[in-house]
Amino acid sequence: MTVQAYAAFNASDPLAPFHFETRELAPNDVQIEILYCGVCHSDLHSVRNEWGGAHYPLVPGHEIVGRVSAVGDKVTTFKAGDLAGVGCMVDSCGACHNCDADLEQFCAHGFTGTYNGRDKRAPELNDGYTFGGYAQQIVVDESFVLRVSDQLPLEGVAPLLCAGITTYSPLRHLGVSKGHKVGVVGLGGLGHMAVKLAAAFGAEVTMISTSPSKEADARKLGAQHFALSNDADTMQRLQGHFDVIVDTVSAPHDMAALLGLLATDGTLVTLGVPPEPMQIPAGSLIFGRKRILGSLIGGIRETQEMLDFCAEHKITADVEVIPIDQINTAYARMLKGDVHYRFVIDNASLAKA
Repeated sequence: MTVQAYAAFNASDPLAPFHFETRELAPNDVQIEILYCGVCHSDLHSVRNEWGGAHYPLVPGHEIVGRVSAVGDKVTTFKAGDLAGVGCMVDSCGACHNCDADLEQFCAHGFTGTYNGRDKRAPELNDGYTFGGYAQQIVVDESFVLRVSDQLPLEGVAPLLCAGITTYSPLRHLGVSKGHKVGVVGLGGLGHMAVKLAAAFGAEVTMISTSPSKEADARKLGAQHFALSNDADTMQRLQGHFDVIVDTVSAPHDMAALLGLLATDGTLVTLGVPPEPMQIPAGSLIFGRKRILGSLIGGIRETQEMLDFCAEHKITADVEVIPIDQINTAYARMLKGDVHYRFVIDNASLAKA
């Protein structure tokens, strides 16, 4: 099938219309008509080759929701007409200790990314690379397709496939629940989901920010408290206060100061990827037996759990829906922080692109 899409053709030019061929439906494949695709900041990093390894043309997008249009003859969990989602990965080795433990995101041989990944299932197509959700259709093995509720607006569900699971996974791993005090640093795509989810788990949530203008939004999203990190008195008052701090900031910032806000045995979860190595004085960890925890999306089982939890609690991302021909403007606005809190592409617009 020939599919319309938008692609980057190099690291500097704007994304532009493109078309490609999807693989033929294998017995365990699910073909999805993509209805909405979230725009993640990692799409921009990848398009600009800021992390290296970009292969062009590159079709981004790994926050995908749509409707099943066809299934292979061995597919048992989906049928044509079902709502479905695809997140950040579409394959893994399936046999290593991490895959056996439903931790495909930590596959010992590396998972296959939804885009710009080496496609083991169709190496003869598209130079052997996967293409993502800025497209009309996607074909994915059944084991990497997720069930999506019809009780929530699909445009708000799309970012759950990355921003949602990236924040859900560490909160669930740490057993965050009623009685825990959680701080969230950075109110963007990840941060706003961390606030919503931590509040839904029953935690007492504090938004930690350098900007007073973020307070009203933070409280609307579920934060009970707001703290200015550039206010010395506030930071002193909160010393040893939090059980968990979720740090979503990718710009350089003072990690030691955040560690000082943790209670004994507290955990700083780092989700952002600052460009420079973190500077962590050993004393910031030793005094209080504190930890820094890195986290990366979640496995397929946990991602389905997250989607079901969000459906039960009526949680979606706050989004701005755009047609595909506004994607380059959206990227420029993302760089300025001008989005509340996720752009989502209406993929029907690809037919007119």
